[in-house]
Amino acid sequence: MTVHAGLARREASSRRSIALAPTCRGLNYFAIDRSIRDLLPLYMEAPLLAHLGPHLAELGALAGSKLYDLSDQAERHQPVLHPRDGYGRDEEWVEYHPAYREMERIAFGQFGMHAMCNRGGVLGWPSVMPPIAKYVFHYLFSQAEFGLLCPVNLTDSSSELVRRFGSDELHKRYLQRMWSQDPATLFKCAQFMTEKAGGSDVGAAELTAVRDGAHWRLYGEKWFCSNADAELAVLLARPEGAVGGGRGLGLFLMPKTLPDGSRNAYRIVRLKDKLGSRTLASGEIVFDGAVAYQLGELDQGLKLMLVMVNSSRVSHLARAAGMMRRCLNEALQASRHRNAFGRAVVDHPLMRRQLVKLMVPTEQALSALLYSATAPEKVLRLLTPIVKYRACRDNVTVATGAMEARGGNGYVEDWPNARLVRDAHLGLIWEGTSNINALDAVQRAVGKIGAHAALRDDLLTRLADTQGIPGQFRTRLDGAVNGALRFAEEVASRKENERFCRAAAGKLYHAVTAALFIQEGLRLGLSGGDARRLLLARFVLEHRVQEPNTLNLESQRWEDEAIDLLLDEAPVPLSRAAALLVR
Repeated sequence: MTVHAGLARREASSRRSIALAPTCRGLNYFAIDRSIRDLLPLYMEAPLLAHLGPHLAELGALAGSKLYDLSDQAERHQPVLHPRDGYGRDEEWVEYHPAYREMERIAFGQFGMHAMCNRGGVLGWPSVMPPIAKYVFHYLFSQAEFGLLCPVNLTDSSSELVRRFGSDELHKRYLQRMWSQDPATLFKCAQFMTEKAGGSDVGAAELTAVRDGAHWRLYGEKWFCSNADAELAVLLARPEGAVGGGRGLGLFLMPKTLPDGSRNAYRIVRLKDKLGSRTLASGEIVFDGAVAYQLGELDQGLKLMLVMVNSSRVSHLARAAGMMRRCLNEALQASRHRNAFGRAVVDHPLMRRQLVKLMVPTEQALSALLYSATAPEKVLRLLTPIVKYRACRDNVTVATGAMEARGGNGYVEDWPNARLVRDAHLGLIWEGTSNINALDAVQRAVGKIGAHAALRDDLLTRLADTQGIPGQFRTRLDGAVNGALRFAEEVASRKENERFCRAAAGKLYHAVTAALFIQEGLRLGLSGGDARRLLLARFVLEHRVQEPNTLNLESQRWEDEAIDLLLDEAPVPLSRAAALLVR
């Protein structure tokens, strides 16, 4: 082959590469997200939103550029456990790639996501921000990096446990360091709950706490410890002589380094080789008399830990919503910039339908997130398990659908989809599996404390205050909300109905998000904005609350126009959206 022939071949190969659809690399994830920009004014106070707007745009730009690249590098260079130091001492340490440390600087230092709801001064805002602020930052950050949000959330939520249940001495020693944005003084935190004897069954935990003067010493093991080398960890242990089960567990704070500077008596014996969240160091830990400090009443540990679990479930919802948004955007990029059979993939009717099937759960998760971040406290007892359950499950489906939309390249590690699929599965496990969250929602929240009454009252009040819902559709929507609540109550009424708990939790989620879509869509449409969420509400009712009659094609003709409107970048006028609700 001559030099000229070789050059011609390379040029021809480069020309062929133009046919490959791009990724979302280089895009501003906040700027391209019409939904979050439309919805935030409905959920966040105007002064705070005006202040945070430039910071959200900055994070959106980073997520599509620098953070995108850093996360990719950290994924390829995973943490490494060194079991001894250079002098042969059993003082193990975890080595992180510089890309991971830079991501920490962005998350903890630049944006202070772990501190913005705990103290004033973060991002120049003088007071403590409401929860919705941090969750929107989680939502954007997760579109580039999933694993690091675990230590961000755990540092935030653990500090709340220390603040509420720790002694004055613990407050002075640790709180300001847990809220620091300076890497030199920051104490990141972890949560250690899982043991070999018990994962979801936390009450089977065997880690033993023995009193030693003013503190306790821990003996035993923890099996799955994310952010394993954190400066602090909150954990559950059974005080010596305590009763079995969950009632016998106490809540403790364990530092990595003691006040005299010595290393605490526990060992990280192995890092997990995980399917996803590979940037995050998760390990197994053995305790050989590690010093720990009691948090709260000794027999209330499991109950106190649930304070942390509930906020972590909303954080998982934020991550699922963000990851689904990234997956949807990747699918749109692939289908808009790839041709097949003489036209863009996005112009083929079957692909258009599949894209809307990815869009609906993505938008559900976003509305669920904003509602969960601002809902009354009495609503959250039922809301948090149902949104965590359903959104995390939908994340797996959406990630898989986005990979299929890109085709063979989506299955190759050079492209983002394989990692998005891997990371999506972890949401099913952290802070309770699907079964655990469904049982918590239906058997405990509904069956034991009647938490569905507060959710029903809040939703129906919101709908009653929403003007302009076509009467025929309002009847259907009211029926869906009340039907889901009645079904959950019926399932909760008898122990032998346990096998229906997931179905009941799912129906509640779909009814809630359909109601939110209607309220949001009408508020936006009546102000001259985009009313597309009305169309999404009908899709939820007909495809997620009820099973569609696929044999009656005429009954589904409305979807053709709705799909065209949803995939068009132009705002949807209220008049067209409202008409399609009842066609």
